[in-house]
Amino acid sequence: MNSRALRYAGPAILAVSALVALLAGLAFGGGAAPLLLGDPGPVVRWGLPVATLVVNLSAAGVLGSLVLALFALRAGERPFDTALDVASIAAAVFTVAAGVTAFLTFLSIFNQAPSADAQFGAQLGRFLVDTEPGRAWSLTTLGGAVLTVLTFAVRGWTSTVLVAVLAVATLIPMATQGHSGEEANHNTAVVALAIHIIGAAVWLGGLVLLVVLRPRMPRAALTDVLGRYSSIALAAFVVVALSGTARAVAGLGAWDDLLSAYGALLSVKVLALLAVGVLGAWYRRRLIAGIGTDAGARRFWSLIALELAFMGIASGAAVALARTAPPTVLSLPASPSPAEVLTGAPLPPELTVDRWFTTWDIDVLWAFAVGFGVFFYLAGVRRLRARGDAWPLYRTVLWLVGMLLLLWVTCGPINAYQDYLFSIHMVGHMLLTMAIPLCLVPGAPVTLAARAIRKREDDTRGGREWILWAVHTPFAKVVTHPLVAAAVFIGSLWVFYYTDLFRWSLYDHLGHEWMVAHFLISGYLFVLSLVGIDPVPLRFPHPFRLVMLIGVMAMHAFFGIAIMMSSGLFVAEWFGSMGRTWGDTPLQDQYVGGGVAWSIGEIPTLILAIVVAIQWSRSDDRAQRRSDRHADRTGDEELTAYNARLQELADREARAAR
Repeated sequence: MNSRALRYAGPAILAVSALVALLAGLAFGGGAAPLLLGDPGPVVRWGLPVATLVVNLSAAGVLGSLVLALFALRAGERPFDTALDVASIAAAVFTVAAGVTAFLTFLSIFNQAPSADAQFGAQLGRFLVDTEPGRAWSLTTLGGAVLTVLTFAVRGWTSTVLVAVLAVATLIPMATQGHSGEEANHNTAVVALAIHIIGAAVWLGGLVLLVVLRPRMPRAALTDVLGRYSSIALAAFVVVALSGTARAVAGLGAWDDLLSAYGALLSVKVLALLAVGVLGAWYRRRLIAGIGTDAGARRFWSLIALELAFMGIASGAAVALARTAPPTVLSLPASPSPAEVLTGAPLPPELTVDRWFTTWDIDVLWAFAVGFGVFFYLAGVRRLRARGDAWPLYRTVLWLVGMLLLLWVTCGPINAYQDYLFSIHMVGHMLLTMAIPLCLVPGAPVTLAARAIRKREDDTRGGREWILWAVHTPFAKVVTHPLVAAAVFIGSLWVFYYTDLFRWSLYDHLGHEWMVAHFLISGYLFVLSLVGIDPVPLRFPHPFRLVMLIGVMAMHAFFGIAIMMSSGLFVAEWFGSMGRTWGDTPLQDQYVGGGVAWSIGEIPTLILAIVVAIQWSRSDDRAQRRSDRHADRTGDEELTAYNARLQELADREARAAR
């Protein structure tokens, strides 16, 4: 197919195939079937999934265009501006579709006939403000409106990065919709769906942008862009495949459920995505290099048209799947226990020694973070060694230990029991903010990335350029300042536990994810400011580092003692209402948690002090060796001149005495 024709036919192929797959999926799975009670009518039943499909496709146009522009195009040139124009148009469609979806969702839930009277408007307002679906779609619509303005207005590197971050944040409320909220494993379903939506948007939106850009770019330049997109698409494919698997596990109870309508639609979606992955691997390995010829270009763009069709089928099937009831819904019992009311899951058995090593409660977000962290680090080390460059083994070992410890904390027994035992929560906190950074910082990931990732020579920005940009921004200079890092490190303890932030982290999974990220990053920055290998704008001399560390240790110990002396429970309606029949009482358990913060939490700090002292000693040794080498090269000229000066002063005093 001619690339100019595909510019217009490509989006049409995507939209038509998605719509056909959606309508067929709704008819097959019963997602638009009339309800026995409170049926909102065919317009709502069919219109709501169609509007949702438009939201998904336009969201992909926004995020995919922004990501591809940031990693493959050059700011200030026409293709970059075109990418932002595409994102702006897609954001406008996204905003309107999100608003329509919010309105149809209201009609579907409350079975209201549209009306212009005040009562209908008041009910709609309460829905948008007081209910979870209403708030989610209100935030999504508002985010889309802001994105529409910003993508039209911005044209620079930094502003586009900020807009891309906002685009990701705008998609997150969408993950709370569908069947996720009805399931007992709500958190896993929501996180997996959020990651799935973001990965699919980057993948699909980038492909659509390539089709739009092709007539505006020479073939030689397009070859580089295609290679960079294929790398992004490969990462997105992995994310979509793994997150989709996690989401499917949350919706399917057994293999037999694949024979249901839900399972059939899931199979269609999976097969379509696999087909896209195979096609992507094919053109990455076989066709990109030959796009410079007319025959090669025709084959390539015909393959892209087929890929868009499969993308559309997967997108339509995904929306139909969200409207189809899973065969097995792990819902809460009719009379839930106190723990089930609070956490959405039954109370786990008593934490015994063996369960410290055998209990798993996977947090999909951090499982992805650990997986990608290990993969890219090892890939960087492999690339260095392949070209003959050395990388110390201890750095790799420490990085892997830190990653495995992070996986154990976020996906193992700590994650499984921290909602029920304050002491276990505190163990996780101490590991996140002190022990894990002590392993990760010596791994020097920024230094590894700067050496291993290929430098771009065409004024575009790849992974290396964006990492170096991030560590040299004014914001990075502020947060890596030793005093700021220490203040955030120790101040976070008091602010988090003595405000409603702790309560938010318990009741809202988004708050929990923020808590993990914040404590991990604050600990990393503090350790980096003291003993890091990666460059930072400022590090205090070693004596000041030890003084600062001693002050932090004292305040940290005081924090643990304050918890131990507390006579009331933190978030009493949570930890005091779990209904545990095993373990210490909630107040005794909180006392143990304070002891963990005071005693066990000081062990990594002591190790950190020892490392600072060793670095100080080695620094003095290096300075002395430099001085000795300089003396050897110059024949002790400085010492000879100094002695001569002293002799001259002595002679002058002797003459004055006469």
